[in-house]
Amino acid sequence: MKKRFFYIPLILLGVALHFTSCGTAQSAAEKEALAQEIAQNVNDLNFTFNATYAYPTGFRSIYLSPYYDVKVSQDTVKAYLPYYGRAYTAPMNPSEGGIKFTSTDFEYQVQPGKRNGNWLVQIRPNDLDRQVVLYFDIWENGTARLDVSDYNRQPISFQGNVETKTP
Repeated sequence: MKKRFFYIPLILLGVALHFTSCGTAQSAAEKEALAQEIAQNVNDLNFTFNATYAYPTGFRSIYLSPYYDVKVSQDTVKAYLPYYGRAYTAPMNPSEGGIKFTSTDFEYQVQPGKRNGNWLVQIRPNDLDRQVVLYFDIWENGTARLDVSDYNRQPISFQGNVETKTP
């Protein structure tokens, strides 16, 4: 009698775990639709990178609040990211810290990554007072890595998600 009561909570736990794991999985069709949507928006210059972690050179990773992003559209690149690391040239205005700019004159290159379902995007703004290059590594599941190369600062990387804009 006691053995039977011992198995009932285990069975209920197993059933509960089974139902919670089934609800979070994406189907193959949903994954394919997401990959096509990301590919289309990356090629059309129509996406937003939302940064979740910063990886400064020589420091530990830093969790970021949800307000840091890079918005890419056909005519504008707008970056609002924090910066952690060594700056070789400090800005004259202290409120201009971080990686904050809006560029309307930029070069945009997309090429397939080393693996299937991966895109490498390079953005080089031409209208800034310093030379900055953004290197995106975007995956078909919506995750991305951003490497920022600024010649006045140490390089920094960000990890986050790509949000596609729907017209």
